[in-house]
Amino acid sequence: CSICNKNFLSNSHLKSHYLVHTGEKPHLCHLCDKTFSQRASLTRHILFHTGEKPYSCSVCDKTFKQESCLVQHCLIHTGEKPYSCNLCDKKFIRKGTLIEHSLIHTRKKSFSCSVCDKSFTIETELNQHYLIHAEEKP
Repeated sequence: CSICNKNFLSNSHLKSHYLVHTGEKPHLCHLCDKTFSQRASLTRHILFHTGEKPYSCSVCDKTFKQESCLVQHCLIHTGEKPYSCNLCDKKFIRKGTLIEHSLIHTRKKSFSCSVCDKSFTIETELNQHYLIHAEEKP
C-alpha cells in the first residue's frame, strides 16, 4: 500500500484494503443501513443482527460470533499465555490485560482513594478498593 506500506499477496486484497484510506464504504447492511469498507466487516456485523454464533469450542461447547474470540477463549483450556510483559516477564492470556498491566511499570498512580489516600494506576483497581471501605463498620 502506497499510503501505509502494508504488503498484500494479491492486488485484489490491496484494492480492498485501500478503501480503508479513502473512507469509501461500499458494503451496506440492509438491516440497519450501516456501511463498511470491507465485505468481511459486513459479514461479521450481520451476526449481531441474527445472533448467530457459528464458532464453537470443542472442549466446552461455548459458542462465539467471531473466530478470533474462539481462538482467544481456547487459551483458557490450553493454559497458554502468549502475551508477556517485557519488564517483569509476567504472562497473560489477553493482550488488553498485558496493556493494563504495563501501566504498573510506566504510569504514575493517578487514581487516589478519597477515604484513605491510597493510590492506584488503574481506575478499576480504585473502584475495587472502595469495596473495602464499604464493608468497614464505623
